[in-house]
Amino acid sequence: MADVSVLQVQLCYAAPGLQILRDLEVQSGCTIQQAILDSGLLRQHPAIDLSACKVGIFGKVKPLETPLRQRDRIEIYRPLIADPKQSRRRRAQGKEPTTQS
Repeated sequence: MADVSVLQVQLCYAAPGLQILRDLEVQSGCTIQQAILDSGLLRQHPAIDLSACKVGIFGKVKPLETPLRQRDRIEIYRPLIADPKQSRRRRAQGKEPTTQS
């Protein structure tokens, strides 16, 4: 039987020109924040600011204090640079070219 005190999780982050998918082993009871800190990702990529970025598990936003479960995928989300609703309105009014070919 597998050791339940060690969890297998993944850490995901994507930015222009950068995609990270890292498998991690963490102790049972570990939180999202502790797993991110222990992974070394913030040391390797200091531009990632957890105070400005939301985090989640499998596409659902969660607080940093959320305890992890076996096979969770931790995702770090970048802040939006444009409001999607405003962009859609500008395209509808013809003020912004569409990106469709």
